[in-house]
Amino acid sequence: MPLPPDTIIGIDLGTTNSCGAIAHGDGQVKLIPYKGGDYTIPSIYAIDDKGHELIGHEAKRQWQLNPRNTLYATKRLIGRAPKDDVVESVQKSVQYRVHAGTQNDVALDCHGRTFHVPEISAKILAKIRDVASDHLGFKVQRAVVTVPAYFTDRQRQAVKEAGTLIDLEVVRIINEPTAAALAYGIGKRLDERVLVYDLGGGTFDVSIIEIRERVFEVKATGGDIFLGGIDFDNAIIEHVLDDFRKKHGIDLSSDPVAMQRIKDLAERTKIDLSARGEAPFSIPFITMTPQGQPLNMDVKFDRKLLEALTQHLVDRTLKIMGAVMVDAGITAKDIDEVMLVGGQTRMPIIQDRLTRFFGKPPSKGVHPDEAVAIGAALYGWSLQESSDLKIQLLDVIPMAIGIEQAGGTMHVVFPRNAAIPNAKTVAATSSVDGQKELVVRIFQGDHPETARNELLGEFTFSGVRPCRAGEVRLEIMFEVNIEGILTMSAKDLDTGRKMQTTVRVASA
Repeated sequence: MPLPPDTIIGIDLGTTNSCGAIAHGDGQVKLIPYKGGDYTIPSIYAIDDKGHELIGHEAKRQWQLNPRNTLYATKRLIGRAPKDDVVESVQKSVQYRVHAGTQNDVALDCHGRTFHVPEISAKILAKIRDVASDHLGFKVQRAVVTVPAYFTDRQRQAVKEAGTLIDLEVVRIINEPTAAALAYGIGKRLDERVLVYDLGGGTFDVSIIEIRERVFEVKATGGDIFLGGIDFDNAIIEHVLDDFRKKHGIDLSSDPVAMQRIKDLAERTKIDLSARGEAPFSIPFITMTPQGQPLNMDVKFDRKLLEALTQHLVDRTLKIMGAVMVDAGITAKDIDEVMLVGGQTRMPIIQDRLTRFFGKPPSKGVHPDEAVAIGAALYGWSLQESSDLKIQLLDVIPMAIGIEQAGGTMHVVFPRNAAIPNAKTVAATSSVDGQKELVVRIFQGDHPETARNELLGEFTFSGVRPCRAGEVRLEIMFEVNIEGILTMSAKDLDTGRKMQTTVRVASA
């Protein structure tokens, strides 16, 4: 059956790999295939030495030879301020240059050009859209795009912006664990409480979701957008660099081509060790001695060593999971199923630790790499007029949203795990005589001091009646929509006049 041209596809925009899917008929889902039969595409963008743009598999193939001009794991930087310590730690682990952008954001250098992070996300989205359009026979113009549950408002806005840059209407943004739960639960007439443990290439999320037939209610969520498979790779990389330094007195970390060869083998070794007990870590002719003698890298690697090097990362995931369970007010015995999402969950120790924690093995009910795109496609299909699938999503915000009070403390408007959509009003007044503007600074995060939270923006309400301090009675309305995105408006209670709001993303 031909699909209508207003069809909404589902896109999982991942840190290391992305994936597209389409739902049709009575809920059949098809993953969108690429040349060569792959269903996932590396989230990588490059410019080669001839100035050609490369995206996905083509970009990955030339990565070793062109590490300075190959941009990867950029999702970790989307919607972030440049002063962020995250940006510093990313710069240490990537070969391309990361620096402050012109819009209180992060910019990336590639082959003499500078890009804002949403531009790179837009190029990956465009590739998925174009492959889907070729496959379906019409130009895809609408999509549901997934993001980590632990993304802030600013990061969600940046993903929307990426869609706008390529004229792709992002009809809805939904959280990755929620999408995976949709893939698991639609059509099964379930009444279950599931815990989604989502450890992908760059981010970690845990969500506890109650599924009642077609109602999916998130009870609590938590995560770390700086914890994923890349960090497991980096633990291997640090170990082999250290071993080489001790053996030969040479530091390879400043050699971009050697580092890229090590990075590729680290990822392959990690994957091999999920199926085998040991794997050789050998790279011939990695560098030369000062006398011109070629040197090889040779390290013995087994599963026990990998588990020892990454135990702190696995422990971090379980600590976050425990905190989310406390937030939801439940214990291990209250969970009906544990769902594993994300490629890193294939690591046997992760499955063993979860089995011990819950007293039963995790569910094999969804494909860890494809569930998020499938769930996004099902949700996209439910939003179409021609669909008879009606899904009710009741999600939450991952961390508190509030405004700065005098003294720099946070006045919480929406607490962590507040249900969305949601709306709240806050009373405000003028603080000095004759004031004509009211400036409100909005933050997101769970720390009582705003300086430790993420600044979402500065909202200026102009047109305030000039009165004596404290005489103006204003009401500010905060609304968070189903996508977790914030909007604001203000009203003068004495005159009934609504004030215009100008939103300025504050500079650092």
